[in-house]
Amino acid sequence: MSIARRSTTLVKLSLAAVSLTLLSGCFERHRSTESLCEKYPEICESTNLNDGQCRLQRTNLIWQRYDVQKNPVAEEKFKELKFTYDYQKCLEYAARIEPTELKERKTLRTRALINSYKSIARLSEELAKSDDPEIIYYRWSQGEKGALRQFLQLEGTPALETPELQLALATYYTDKDKAKTIQLLKHALELYERGQIIKPEIIQSLATLSHQTESITNAYLWARVGTELGASVVSQEKLISFYPMPDDERQAIDLQAQKISKALEKGNFRASMAN
Repeated sequence: MSIARRSTTLVKLSLAAVSLTLLSGCFERHRSTESLCEKYPEICESTNLNDGQCRLQRTNLIWQRYDVQKNPVAEEKFKELKFTYDYQKCLEYAARIEPTELKERKTLRTRALINSYKSIARLSEELAKSDDPEIIYYRWSQGEKGALRQFLQLEGTPALETPELQLALATYYTDKDKAKTIQLLKHALELYERGQIIKPEIIQSLATLSHQTESITNAYLWARVGTELGASVVSQEKLISFYPMPDDERQAIDLQAQKISKALEKGNFRASMAN
């Protein structure tokens, strides 16, 4: 065999080996939830398997448990925790439904619900030492008082310098300090980069808080910004009736709202633009 032919044969064999490796990796990902549960029954046995209720939430949770089993890091466990909460909420409703057939299904759902509480307690304990602010905030949002203390300790640090986490921090101060809440919401807008989708809750909250503090000018301004960004459900006619003012003042605010919305879209908004 010539050197050229031998080289071609080796290349073909190498490509075949690579193809087989890729195929084996693909087939490791089970084709169905049922086949996954057959091989890893421990990740499925605490659920209401073979029950029509909560099918989507159950499937999401089972596959995430599989991912955690392969890679048991905090990020994956956090995903499992969120899927478990979704599953639990569905089960809380499903457990109240009286099955028309197979009465043991109600018992199965109740048992799965109890197991979901246990899973949440276990995952929360495992994630309790995590310093990831998103994990801390999520635990707080689910009612963990200890997580609230952890989250508030991060105030003013780079860890919370994202729009989502500034919005989360603002929710804590809404009923305690409206001026600070407005400041935090404006800072959240400053953290958006060009092309990012702005959470409409921030704009809506700024309009609502301005209205509550009787700042008619700012309430109208943020409502108009919402309109410019497609996040407002209030018509211009209603805004005019809600916030009466001279035409020249309204035109100036409309222009300001246009400048703010363009700045937000370009990622160069500054809080001073809305003073």
